Amino acid sequence: MMNPRLRAALQALFLLVILIAIFLLFPIMFAFVEMAAKELRYLWWLILLLALSIWLIWGLGRKPKK
Repeated sequence: MMNPRLRAALQALFLLVILIAIFLLFPIMFAFVEMAAKELRYLWWLILLLALSIWLIWGLGRKPKK
């Protein structure tokens, strides 16, 4: 059995590996992130995409509280 702290660390590591793989495989994504850092209107889209990915990784598989 995995304790919650180890599971959270593994999920964070997995997310980091996926982000690095995306940047290496799709250089256009890196250009989008660079542009988002320069222009605020694109930064909000980047923040929303990150929030969605975090929700999908940590929130989707949880059972609802009763």
